[in-house]
Amino acid sequence: MWIVFALLSALFAAATSILAKLGVEGVNSNLATAIRTVVVLLMAWGIVFISGKQHEVVNITRKSWLFLVLSGVATGLSWLFYYKALQMGPVSKVVPIDKLSVVISMLFAFVILREKADVKSIIGGLLITAGSVVLVL
Repeated sequence: MWIVFALLSALFAAATSILAKLGVEGVNSNLATAIRTVVVLLMAWGIVFISGKQHEVVNITRKSWLFLVLSGVATGLSWLFYYKALQMGPVSKVVPIDKLSVVISMLFAFVILREKADVKSIIGGLLITAGSVVLVL
């Protein structure tokens, strides 16, 4: 089932790029990011309340809070830079560079989370990198 969710994530990420490029035209990229963030915030909390999980907030550990907050900061910075890049450059060039995050995430997973770096993962990461470089040149 996780594959279905990952594919849906990719589909909506692709839609995000096109919609963002259309929406950021003539709008300050930071303002556009703030508007997007409010929409995401409302959607996320809406889902939490609809599913009745809001009471679980008290069960979150300090460690989880720390890493969730840091993840939020990283997401915010990523979105700010992404929207600025989309505003300045073509989607067909910005997105492949942005998707190098996949390779960087893999490297972090191998180093920080100590996940196994098998041959398939290494080849896949190299192919993603090569594809990004080829598309940008």
